[in-house]
Amino acid sequence: MKSYNLKIIELILLFIILPISFTLNYSPILKLAFGLIGFIYILYVLFKIERISIKISKDLNWTKFWKNTLLKFIFIAIFTSLYVWFTSRESFFSVVINKPKMWVLILLFYSIFSVFPQELIYRTFFFKRYKSIIKNEKVFIFMNAVLFSIAHLLFKNTLVLILTFIGGLLFAFSYKKTNSTLLVSIEHALFGCWLFTVGMGSMLGFPS
Repeated sequence: MKSYNLKIIELILLFIILPISFTLNYSPILKLAFGLIGFIYILYVLFKIERISIKISKDLNWTKFWKNTLLKFIFIAIFTSLYVWFTSRESFFSVVINKPKMWVLILLFYSIFSVFPQELIYRTFFFKRYKSIIKNEKVFIFMNAVLFSIAHLLFKNTLVLILTFIGGLLFAFSYKKTNSTLLVSIEHALFGCWLFTVGMGSMLGFPS
């Protein structure tokens, strides 16, 4: 019971109070410090308490993964292309055309320094730490997606919250099926890089 209560408190602090605090008007240095402390704590729990190991399993079904991911990617690409074309035509592939070097650098930086830490926190840590206390699988995945969306409140953009909630559902289901931080990170990077590429960067907080 004590462990259950501590995990609930931990979840509330890390995944609700901390992200919401980033929307408040206080020192960016303090925000950075709180975020760094939270991330270090998560890494400590993952590797020292939960004792997980990050390694590439030989049993990964790459063919099935790419087939499922590309099917989702085609749907997302069509929908978002139409959205940008009809709502912000001047942004349509604008960064690729006008700033190709910056486009490549942003994609690399985003994939390595944003996507992987997010998946480590919201899928690897969250699933390992809280699956035992939230028994209902559908509720667990829905909660994961909601909290992933809450993490993006600092953008103060409704579209971002909707997209990250949908993305949270997709990534949670993918992690549940594959149990692989690597595969879900690849999927997350692919979809996020596409949104920036097609012209939704300014809507989602990417430099443009």
